[in-house]
Amino acid sequence: MKRVNGALLLCGATVMSGCAHMSNTAQNSDHGRHYHKTKRFYQEIINQEKVDVSKLNLFFTQMPKGGDIHHHYTGSIYTETYLEWVDAKGWMIDKCNLKIIRAAEDACDGKGLTIDQLMSNNALYRKLLMVWSNKDYANHYHDQPPPDANFFQTFGYFGGVSGQYMDTGLNILKTRAKKENVSYIETMLRKVGARSENVFNEDQIAQISQRLRAAKDQAAVDEILEQLVEVYDNSKSFDKAIKKYLSKLNKDHQGIDDEHFTMRYQTYASRTSNPVKVFTDLYSGYVAADMSPLVVGVNIVAPENNHIALRDYTLHMRMYNFLKRKYPDVGRSLHAGELTLGMVRPKNLTFHINEARSIAKAQRIGHGVDLPYEEKPEELLKDLKENSAIEINLTSNQFILGVDKENHPYQIYAAYGVPMVISTDDSGVSRNNLSGEYVLLASRYRVDYPTIKKYVYNSIDYSFLSDDDKRKQRDLLDKSFHQFEAEIARLSEKMH
Repeated sequence: MKRVNGALLLCGATVMSGCAHMSNTAQNSDHGRHYHKTKRFYQEIINQEKVDVSKLNLFFTQMPKGGDIHHHYTGSIYTETYLEWVDAKGWMIDKCNLKIIRAAEDACDGKGLTIDQLMSNNALYRKLLMVWSNKDYANHYHDQPPPDANFFQTFGYFGGVSGQYMDTGLNILKTRAKKENVSYIETMLRKVGARSENVFNEDQIAQISQRLRAAKDQAAVDEILEQLVEVYDNSKSFDKAIKKYLSKLNKDHQGIDDEHFTMRYQTYASRTSNPVKVFTDLYSGYVAADMSPLVVGVNIVAPENNHIALRDYTLHMRMYNFLKRKYPDVGRSLHAGELTLGMVRPKNLTFHINEARSIAKAQRIGHGVDLPYEEKPEELLKDLKENSAIEINLTSNQFILGVDKENHPYQIYAAYGVPMVISTDDSGVSRNNLSGEYVLLASRYRVDYPTIKKYVYNSIDYSFLSDDDKRKQRDLLDKSFHQFEAEIARLSEKMH
């Protein structure tokens, strides 16, 4: 029996369980007080007529954020890092087009620029930052490409070096995430690399693609895809590509996971390729995911308003439907509805999210911005609420689509109770981070603290982690929030 601050603590062996209960009760009481003080402090910030963004930055930088699950690896590395890698390779920059070259003679003037020479020319360096990312792109002037083109063109500049130091890049993303209190990343890393050209000749690819595009329904598509699967399942080059992909992934992933951080991967297909190539990338991705616990999902990327992407959209969804039946445990997160009025003809705004759900059975929808134009919106919202989640990417939606504030369908999703997760998309290109996305969310829509926390936990609940890993991540979040709220409670007292 001990006396502390005038109180008797009966902690003998016979009453230890009672002492533990008293301790837990006190701890829970502290957690409750800290939560309410944190909630009040946050509410005071967003209730101001003009939100104090600096306080929001402080708040969200410190806040545990769970997972960033709409995340592209190549688009999340900053330009400055890519330039370091170019320098390490001994490669150069062509001053005429600011693209990477491997030798001076490949430059327009036969000379090329070393990275030191580029950095010493401040005007040219700033220009490179603007074409390799969205930096300083304030408006769309007549001598600039449209914002969406500028965004997607950036990948063509750094693409040549993005895969050269992938293990280093993953560790950079891990370090950045942990400093920002992000405990999980689910990143779209790269394609598997299986090549249809190694199995079929050019004429065969064209003929099969034509047959797929002419198929009138799911059964007709299934019949052709079954034939392709049979060929690939007996292809040594296809099997070799998957094993090579997984071997490199396992090597690059070494040392990434620890007790406070986890990373998993999606692979993908490009929706701007011919149907055989798209299916080859999708199927090889599903096989890789079935073989490795590190690969948790298969996505489809590239501009949704591309003419091939638009023409083949329903066909792509049918490919997902086919593969979902073969591999039901592989995660399906699809870029869908990353469109807005004026970008495409009105008819193309009416069905993309619907088909991602009704045909492809997507468990998460990336972007979902064209919701207000989709057919049967109430049925769609009901389905999304019950069966899916929306990945909200505020910065990229504003830049690529010109959709922000009251033009964004966030408030429709929120009003209907559709589950949402907040994510960065391409933080290196957009030069943002997950904290910044929460700042935008809070300052635009005055979202309350319980809802903010719900979105954080959604990022784990709607991830493609195993059930065991989800439990671990939720436990980690619980502890992190207790610590965060205790710190904010103390801070709020000092600021009042």
